Amino acid sequence: MKNILIITLLLGVTLQAQELRIKANTFSADEGKGISFFEGDVNVIKKNDELNASKVTIYTDKDNQPTKFIAVGNVSFKIETKQHAKYEGSAGKVIYIPKEKEYRFYKDVHLKQIDDKKEIQGDEVILNTTSGKAYAKGLKKEPIIMIFDIKEEK
Repeated sequence: MKNILIITLLLGVTLQAQELRIKANTFSADEGKGISFFEGDVNVIKKNDELNASKVTIYTDKDNQPTKFIAVGNVSFKIETKQHAKYEGSAGKVIYIPKEKEYRFYKDVHLKQIDDKKEIQGDEVILNTTSGKAYAKGLKKEPIIMIFDIKEEK
């Protein structure tokens, strides 16, 4: 019985942990400040999410756990929400807050929901991957553009 409890606890810890894989041309860090810098063809993969950019800065807490990701330069991404909705797109800048499981996209944002054929274009889009809720804001001179694929009944 004791061994089953230990195995169950270890399995629970293993299932909760997720691998974060980062590839880049260069890397530097300031451990004291909890900041890591990745530059040149940066590719970040976590479970079903992928983020690509010219530069990615990752901020960590005292336990070396990521608290914020900032990606800039040729940013593209693929994201899956808790409800299994799949998104892909591009933006000038992306901020990811792991604790909130929230992506914040800025500057010329193009966000497509693949499985539902919806698209948002704007200057600021926020997507919470837990709730599946999205918020968008256009530029002062340009509105938000939303495109839906409407199926007509015959």
